[in-house]
This record gives sequence, structure tokens and C-alpha cells, in this order.
Amino acid sequence: MAEKTPALKFTKMHALGNDFVVLDAITQEVQITPEHAKKIAHRNAGIGCDQILIVEPPSDPDVDFKYRIFNQDGSEVSQCGNGARCFAKYVRDRRLTGKKLIKVETSAGVLELRADANHSYSVAMGIPNFIAGNIPYAGADASEELLSSNSLDDQTISQDFFTLSIGNPHAVLLVDSVETAEVERLGKLFQSHPYFPESVNVGFMQVVSSSEIKLRVYERGAGETLACGSGACAAVVAGINNNLLDSSVTVNLPLGKLIIEWPGPGQQVILSGPATTVFHGQIRLR
Repeated sequence: MAEKTPALKFTKMHALGNDFVVLDAITQEVQITPEHAKKIAHRNAGIGCDQILIVEPPSDPDVDFKYRIFNQDGSEVSQCGNGARCFAKYVRDRRLTGKKLIKVETSAGVLELRADANHSYSVAMGIPNFIAGNIPYAGADASEELLSSNSLDDQTISQDFFTLSIGNPHAVLLVDSVETAEVERLGKLFQSHPYFPESVNVGFMQVVSSSEIKLRVYERGAGETLACGSGACAAVVAGINNNLLDSSVTVNLPLGKLIIEWPGPGQQVILSGPATTVFHGQIRLR
């Protein structure tokens, strides 16, 4: 009889409904392929989640962990602010570290995670990047800096939007109401447009006041999610750059609020909000 594949221990978590399966690759062997990721994320035949987060030992002695992220469709991405807060809670709850300030290595650079009071966690999400070639955005010269609105002047999309990178590419659209925004239709159109060679996360931002917005996000590789941390950061940064928002903004999402702070160009974006453990379990991947 063939030997059974060992079961993997996992933890299901969420941050304002943006849900994750977290795998500890420090105390157990974890080898995740894109096909495995799709099976884990499947909401009918798997555990079900927006993304899979993997906790790995660092390759850099100056950081505490390595952080990898897989989307529902099996693609691997560099950044997820909501996932990073769950990551911070996970490694502390599982006693993989006792630190309140945690440095994690990602393919987009080093993130600093902080455990705050009242079960809140903060993430220094990095410095926003507006250079077209770094987003990447192919609708402008690769070295052009994009600080204001852009337009895809073709028959598919003619609406103004803002483009930037928060470790992953974002397009932010201003809308009168998030309730009536054409999130799925426009999200799919943006993600398949040749101006975005690595696809894009599409945010739909309604400005309530200079210190508050409402937001919906259509994420690449996952579709619309209940919350998107990097998407919230991108929306606030776009609003500040266009003199619509103050330096500290409350972002209203379907299941709760995030606080985003950005002092301005050349500075880190700080994302703060809750993280929740749902349950623990085991799964056997064939």
C-alpha cells in the first residue's frame, strides 16, 4: 500500500472578511504548487479563502520570517496588507516569535509588522511607487511619474483613474457611490487591458470627507474581496496626491474599517486594523 501524504496543519484567518489559509513552513514541511493553492482556496472542494499565506524561515539574518502569498488562481504575488496583519497575529499566537515589531521578507522588499493594542496590527507597507515602468503601467513612458489621473483612451475604458504600486499594481477609480459602481465589469476590463502587463488590482473609491472614504476592490487572481489592505493604501495615497484627502484616513469596507496614514512622497504608508483567527485544521494534498 502506498504511503499516505502527510497532512498539513493550517489556520483559517480573516481581516475584515478578506480570508486566508496560513501554513507554517517552519515547524512542518510545506511544498505548495499553484495547483495545490487552487485546491486549498476552492470554496466548495477545499478549505476556501482569498489567498494562501506561507510562513517560512528568512534567507536574510536581519529579518524574522519570509512571507509568501498565493492567490485563488494559483498565481504568486508580492504584497497583501490584510494578509500581513494576519501573518503578524499568527506568528505571535503560535509562539514563533514574541516580538511586537516583526520584520518579514517578501519578494517586494522587507515589511515591518507591529502588534498594537486592542487586537489591532499595523503594517509599514513601503513607499508608494508612481513610475510607470515600476507599476508596471504600459500606457506611458516607462520612466514617467504618474501623480495625477490617467485615461485609457479607447473604446473599452474612457474613465479617469490613478495608477501606482504598493508592492503590487493598482488602478483607483473615483466613483459617486460604491453601491452602484460597476465593480465586476470594470474590474475585468482593467485586468485584461494591455496597459497592465501584470494585471492590476482595481479600487473603486467614494470620498465621504477629507478623512473618510468608502472602498470596494476587485483583486487580480481573486475577484472582488471583502477587504484589500494594499488596495486601501493605494486609494488613500491616490486621494492625498490629488488633494482630496488628509494624511490620515478611515477606509470603510463591507465588514469594518481600516486606518491608513501617509505623510507624503518618499514616506512609508502605514496600514492599521484587526486580524481574526477562525479555526485550525489539517489538510492532505495529493
